Amino acid sequence: MLLKYFYDKKLAQASYMVGCAATGEALIVDPARDIAQYIEAAEAEGLRITHVTETHIHADFVSGSRELAAATGATLYLSDAGDADWKYAFADENAGLVGEGDTWMVGNVRVDVLHTPGHTPEHLAFLITDTAAADEPIGVFTGDFLFVGDIGRPDLLEEAAGIAGTKEAGARLQFESVQRIKALPDYLQVWPGHGAGSACGKALGAIPSTTLGYEKRFNPAFQIDDEDSFVEWLLEGQPEAPRYFAQMKKVNKLGPAPLSELTAPRQLDRAALDTVLASDELVIDMRDMEAFAASHRPKTVNIPVNSGGFNTYVGWFVDYERPLYFIAPGLPQVDEILGALRAIGVDNVGGYWAPEVVGDADARLHLMTAQELSQRIGTDNPVIIDVRGRSEFTSRHIVGATNIPLGYLPRHLNQLPRDRMIVMNCASGFRSQIGASLLRRYGFENVTNLNAGPEEWESILQTSAS
Repeated sequence: MLLKYFYDKKLAQASYMVGCAATGEALIVDPARDIAQYIEAAEAEGLRITHVTETHIHADFVSGSRELAAATGATLYLSDAGDADWKYAFADENAGLVGEGDTWMVGNVRVDVLHTPGHTPEHLAFLITDTAAADEPIGVFTGDFLFVGDIGRPDLLEEAAGIAGTKEAGARLQFESVQRIKALPDYLQVWPGHGAGSACGKALGAIPSTTLGYEKRFNPAFQIDDEDSFVEWLLEGQPEAPRYFAQMKKVNKLGPAPLSELTAPRQLDRAALDTVLASDELVIDMRDMEAFAASHRPKTVNIPVNSGGFNTYVGWFVDYERPLYFIAPGLPQVDEILGALRAIGVDNVGGYWAPEVVGDADARLHLMTAQELSQRIGTDNPVIIDVRGRSEFTSRHIVGATNIPLGYLPRHLNQLPRDRMIVMNCASGFRSQIGASLLRRYGFENVTNLNAGPEEWESILQTSAS
């Protein structure tokens, strides 16, 4: 048996290839939209992709299952375990619908299906047995049910998809799924669907895999035997669900458009940028923070491509019904940007510009130091907006700051003053720069970004207060 790991750092998303060397067959689990990587990997190993599956209807990226199966002629296996609201709308005679107790073979590798609801109603896990070498499973693909050090959040149907009253029910199903998997052998390898940085849980580990025995000993989800206490623990402190998650649920349920059918956007000129900005379409400036602060076109929003997950930030603000435009930090990065945007279903890209479209005489954004903030607090009485998540803010924050998580900022524009200085802050200056540029897009003129983290602003403010 062969096992290969694929990982998208921007989305903290894992997918896998399981191959049988004896027969040359391969299974892909939870493929991303860029299917070329799997086809190339299979060819490099002398395998052909004969089976494709996914653990559930994903909320954070566009699935490549449908397109990969069509491109390779592989059999597609989809969950039939959810209720009517969460059935795959594109499942047809070419797709096998599976649930608890079902099994199939990939050469000499047996796949056994477990229904593990909680994160979503239709969620499955897949036990893998290399029958050529053993009669017991070696590991389990747990998708978004079980992570390293954490389990999948049960509130996305309510928080992202707007289906009220589902998060507590999901948490109780997660409790049942955890109790069930406890009965499996400790030696089982656990191959999760996400790593650290994913919003599908609240404390995911950074290592790529684990064992069930390790999780039983150290994962908090396995330490709570009382169901009500478990539900309270699981629902508390979950990160804000990115707004684009609702679109991903819809796309992955109905079936995404094949990448091969998308038209590549064109590079545009400065005159086109003026026209687009005048029409109030969203233009993302993907240059780095310093370049944007030094000069940028008014009404553009700065989301630097050099951040770990820039497309997840784009997903907070994009309108899927309208075209998105971007200014690239360099033309060689355009393909990378388009791939990352399409990974979250941003297919309607109206065009892009080279960085030279921004001139030296364009607008600037002041980057404030912690020392300057301490002085401003005593003179200008600025409004400080902390755009970190709720749990980060609760842990520590600048005295007097107001917490508005970055993705929720557009909901609170009417509550912010236009006659006072607004200072945006976060843990590093990155998210607050996005927030500052967003406020500038909506006409807030006296906005600055605190380009400092907690260690710096805590030290300065404590010193000035003593």
